[in-house]
Amino acid sequence: MRLNLKALALSCGILWALCLFLVTLISLATGYADALLEVVASIYPGYSVSALGLILGLIYAFVDGAIAALIFGWVYNLFVGKQA
Repeated sequence: MRLNLKALALSCGILWALCLFLVTLISLATGYADALLEVVASIYPGYSVSALGLILGLIYAFVDGAIAALIFGWVYNLFVGKQA
């Protein structure tokens, strides 16, 4: 069974964006997960634990998650196509 690349990319992009959004909100409220978000900030230019960083993080995470899912799905479909 082949994967629907559009659905996979959208779902993974949304999931990763929501995860980063929630972790950033928790960090803004409690200071928890600052070390994790420092690593994320080193990967996503302009991202920080702030209101603007929250918006930038959503965008970066959605695009990053969608691209990663597209690559994964494309490779998966290549292997499935050769077996069928």
